[in-house]
Formats: sequence, C-alpha cells, structure tokens
Amino acid sequence: MIFVRDKGRLCNNILQYGHVYAWGREHGRRTVSMRFAYKYPYFRICHTAWHNFATYVMAKTLAKLHLLPVISFDTPDCDAAALERQMHAKRFAVVEGWYVRFYDLFLKYKQEIIDLFQFNDDVEADARRKMTTASPLPSVQLGLHIRRGDYRSFYGGRFYYSDEQYVALIRRFADLFPGKAITVYICGNDPQLPRDYYRQALPQLNIVFPAGNQAQDLCLFSHCDYLIGPPSTYTLVAALYRDLPLLWVEQPDAPFTLDSFGHFDTLFRHIW
Repeated sequence: MIFVRDKGRLCNNILQYGHVYAWGREHGRRTVSMRFAYKYPYFRICHTAWHNFATYVMAKTLAKLHLLPVISFDTPDCDAAALERQMHAKRFAVVEGWYVRFYDLFLKYKQEIIDLFQFNDDVEADARRKMTTASPLPSVQLGLHIRRGDYRSFYGGRFYYSDEQYVALIRRFADLFPGKAITVYICGNDPQLPRDYYRQALPQLNIVFPAGNQAQDLCLFSHCDYLIGPPSTYTLVAALYRDLPLLWVEQPDAPFTLDSFGHFDTLFRHIW
C-alpha cells in the first residue's frame, strides 16, 4: 500500500496523486490519497475503499512515529530513479512531494485517473444549472481564470495580471469568433474583483461570475469550450477532463490565435 500526501492546492494534489496512481497500476500496487481521504469531498475517489478520515489519521500517525517509511520527491533535482527503487522495495510507504512524475504512465492510465476524479452528482448539477441559466442559447463558452493572491509573489509576480489585461485578452478571444455569441465564465481567487468593470468593458459579451467553491468552478470550467488563464494547475486539470483547448498566458499583451491553444498531454509536462 502506498499512501500519497502533499501540502499543495486541490489541483496540485490531483496531478500528484495521478502520477503515483499510474505507477501503482503499472506495478500492481494499491495507492491511497491522504488528501482525498478527508480534505476534498467532491470526487468519486472520496467514496472508494480506504479513502476516509481514519485512513488519513492512521497513515499520518504511523509516518510521524517512523513506522511507515516516507519517500520524498521534494526537490526538482531529487534522484527520482533511486526514490522509485525505494517504492519498489517497500511494501508499505508514504510517498510525498510535488516532483513525483511518471508522465508516460500518467497518459497510459489517464482515463482511469479522470474516472477517479469525476465530480459528485451535486457538483455536476450545480455546473449544469449555472451554465444553462447563464447561457440558454448556443454560444462559444470561455472559462477565464483570474489568479491573484499567491500569484503576486509567484515567480516574482510574473503572472499577476491587471483587470485591463484580462479584458484585452477576452476581446482578442472574441475577435477569433466574429458574429458568434460568446459567454465568458470568470473564476478566480480575488474577492475584490471589479465585476461591474468587466461587464461595462465588454457589453457585447455575456459575462458570468459563477462564484462557486473550488470544485464547482473547476467542474464548470471542464464543460467550457476553451480555457484561458495564467499558467496554473487549476486550468490544466479543468482541461484534462475533456481535452479542452487551453491557453496559458505568459505574455498577456501578445496576440494569439486558436493555434496558440495547447492541450493537457503536452502542457502537463511543462508546469511552472
């Protein structure tokens, strides 16, 4: 049994567990996510065997008492091959760290990972209701992720963009679909986002602020046609579900075309 733990955010945890799950499937080892045993009760995985609070407490306690070995992929230059040998050698272990990566195995078992992280029925229903209410007529549906908060310091603020820059991004996207109705779902972590500014600056578009929790917004994004945002695992995981075109904005003032959009299978190898 391999218990998987880390301290990252929701979508970091999904990707990290996906890598270890895929390794376990390839080598006939059962895996359990400590994070999804108690913290994020929004997904199918949370209702599978061993994913409960008791398992989380047991694994955490045994690791703290040094009764469970801990294998840490905690730095970009860690010796991944040596750590993988430890995974093979230990019947029971905790695997942690953001840098556990088995890209090819992840892709091999990608559909199983997607199935594990299917949203609960109530989360799916919330997304459908919001999207039907906001856009009853056919339209191109864009999910725009505005990341503030920690992005003020992430990579020195490189991906911390202004409202004016986000509005310009939306306009450039709309220009790619002349004559078509467009609905833009704006989600993010800025509680002070000036919603009226976006509506007034883009009167020709249907601007929607779903204002759900992190899983509800993620589910809604996964049902959009396109995704745009700064480099983030949040939009990356949203794109995973249906192989959505995703534009990670690294130069917010640069022009782009539909060919500029990438897809999960490539982007997940290039996470910032």
